[in-house]
Amino acid sequence: MAIASNITTTNAGAFDRIQAAFRALSERVAQYKVYRATINELQELSNRELADLGISRSMIKRLAYEAAYEH
Repeated sequence: MAIASNITTTNAGAFDRIQAAFRALSERVAQYKVYRATINELQELSNRELADLGISRSMIKRLAYEAAYEH
């Protein structure tokens, strides 16, 4: 019975690692979607609208990165 218990534990550990990898991948995909959506939304604004917000076009990617990855 001890051997079966060890085998079950090993398989559960492998399953947990795979599950964690998929969760991490899912989170990265979600973060990337936020990054792309932020870039797209800011790029649609005119230079005047960006200036009103205190943003220059050169700042868009950095701001999108901060919004997506640095909660």
